[in-house]
Amino acid sequence: MIPTAKAPKALEQNPTGKTPNHPRYIVVTGGVCSSLGKGIAAASIGAIMKACGFKVFVQKLDPYLNVDPGTMSPFQHGEVFVTDDGAETDLDLGHYERFIDEPMSKLSTVTTGKIYTDVLNKERRGDFLGGTIQVVPHITNAIKEVIRNAAIQSGADIMMVEIGGTVGDIEGEPFLEAIRQMKSEDNVFHVHLTLLPYLKGSKELKTKPTQLSVRELRRIGLQPDMILARADYRIPKELLEKISQFCDIPREAVIPALTVNSIYDVPLNFEKYDIAKIIGEKLHLGALKPDMQKWEEGRIRYEQAEKEVPIALVGKYTGLDDAYLSVIEAIKSAAVFHGRKAEIIWIDSQKLGEKDEETWKALKACKGIVVPGGFGIRGIEGKIAAAHYARTQKVPYLGLCLGSQIMAIEFARTFLKDPKMTSEEFDEDGKLPKSKYVVHFLPGQNKGRAKGGTLRLGAYTCKLRKGTKAYQAYDEAGQLSEDGTISERHRHRYEFNNTLRKKLEDKGLLFSGEWPETNLMEIVEIQDHPFMVGSQFHPEFKSRPHRPHPLFRGFMKAVTGKR
Repeated sequence: MIPTAKAPKALEQNPTGKTPNHPRYIVVTGGVCSSLGKGIAAASIGAIMKACGFKVFVQKLDPYLNVDPGTMSPFQHGEVFVTDDGAETDLDLGHYERFIDEPMSKLSTVTTGKIYTDVLNKERRGDFLGGTIQVVPHITNAIKEVIRNAAIQSGADIMMVEIGGTVGDIEGEPFLEAIRQMKSEDNVFHVHLTLLPYLKGSKELKTKPTQLSVRELRRIGLQPDMILARADYRIPKELLEKISQFCDIPREAVIPALTVNSIYDVPLNFEKYDIAKIIGEKLHLGALKPDMQKWEEGRIRYEQAEKEVPIALVGKYTGLDDAYLSVIEAIKSAAVFHGRKAEIIWIDSQKLGEKDEETWKALKACKGIVVPGGFGIRGIEGKIAAAHYARTQKVPYLGLCLGSQIMAIEFARTFLKDPKMTSEEFDEDGKLPKSKYVVHFLPGQNKGRAKGGTLRLGAYTCKLRKGTKAYQAYDEAGQLSEDGTISERHRHRYEFNNTLRKKLEDKGLLFSGEWPETNLMEIVEIQDHPFMVGSQFHPEFKSRPHRPHPLFRGFMKAVTGKR
C-alpha cells in the first residue's frame, strides 16, 4: 500500500476491490524491430496519465548483461542519462523526465546484469538455503520485486514499465515472463508497439509482422490490451480493423502511432484516440479526461517557431544523434522559447583539429557553438580551436562538462602564454608537471580506479556569484533560490585546478559558480563576451520541452540577440 497525501479522484472512485492507493502498472513492449520509439510511447502515455492527475513513475527494464550503461560506448548505446541520485541510465530516462516532468532515480533503471548480480549475491550469502537457483522463479521473482519496490518507494499511482529490446529476443524472455505473472497478480495494462512496414512495390502497409509479434507474445502467455501501430504513412481504417480481428484487440484499442513533426506532439496524437479513457476503464480508474492544455500550448509554440538559427554542436560522437540526445533536445526547446527553430550543425571536432576547410566553413556559418561532454583525448584540439574561435569572434558559446574544461584550457594557453597547458586526462604519459594542469583528477579519482559507477555522479549544489551571466540566466528563468544556490547533475572525474584560479581570473576568466563545501569550481565564463559560459555539470539533463534550462535559455538569448 502506497502512502500518498491524497489519491487522485479517479483512484478514490475506483470500483476495484483493492485499496484506492494500490498502484496500477502500464507495461510497454516492442515488436518487429528495435528503435520504434518505445521510450517516447511510454513517456507520452505517462504524460497523459499525469495530465489526469496521477502521480507517475517510470522504470526501464533493459535485457543486456551490463550492470548499467555507464561504461558503454556512445556510438553503440547513445548518451548516458544521469539522475539526481547518481544513477547512470539509459537515454530513455531522459524522455521520461522531459515528458512527465518528474525526476527519475536509480529505481528507474534495471538491467539483466543487475538482476543476476543481486540474485547471485544472495545465493553466495546462502539466502536460498542451498536450493537450486533458476530463471523461474528466482530471476522472475527478482524482476517483479524491483518493479513493485519502485512503485512503492516512488509513491506512484501509475507505474510505467518499458521493456527494452524486441519481443522474440532470447534475453528479454525473463522480463516478459515476470509481466505474465504480474497480470494475474496486479492491475496491469499491456501496450504493444509494433511496426507496419511500407512496401513501395505494392504501395501498401503490411500487418503480418504485427500479427506474428502478437503471436509470439501469446506463445509466452501474454495478450496485449492495446496495440500502437507505428507507421510513416496514414493507416487505412480497414488495416486497423484487421489488426483488431487477427490480434484479438478491441478496435478502439488499436491506435495509429504515426510519425509526427515533433516528438512532443505524440501525447496529443495519442489522446486523440481516447487512450486515457481506454486505460482508465481497463484499470478500474473511472472515466479519465486529461488536461492537455500545456501540451497544446507547446505544440503551437513549436509550430510558430519557423525561422531557423544554425547552432554548431562540436562533438566527438557525431556519427550518432543519440550520443547527444539531451543536448539536442535542450537546444531545440531553448530555441523555441525564443521563437526560433534550431538547426543543429554537426561539427566533427577531430576534423576541426585537422583544419579541414569544409568543417571550419560550416562552423563559421553558425550563430552559436555548443561543446558537449566526452571522454578521451581524441578530437580535443579541435574543441579547443572551436573555443578559441568563439572567444575571439564573440560567438555565443556554451560548454558542457568537458566543454567547460576546454574553454578554460584555451584561455590559459592564450593568456598564460603556455601552449602546454592541458588537462591531466590528456597527459596520457604523465610527463607534464602538475602546474600545467588547468584541470586535474578529483580527489580519489586516480587512473587505476575501476570505470563503472565511480565518477562524481548525481546532484550537487552550486553557489552562484552575483553579477555574472550564470546568475542572471538562472534569475531570469526563476530557478534561483533565495541564497543564490542551484542544484545540478554531474558525471565526471576531473575538476578545475584552484591553484590557477587567481591567475586566470586576473586575465578575465571568471569562476561564477562553486560547490560551497570544497570551493570546487562549477561554472566558468568569459568577461566582456556576449555569452561564453561553461558548466562542469550537465544542465541538459534538467531541461524540459516547455521549460528550457536557464543556461540554454541564456545562450539562445545571446544567439538571437534578444535583450
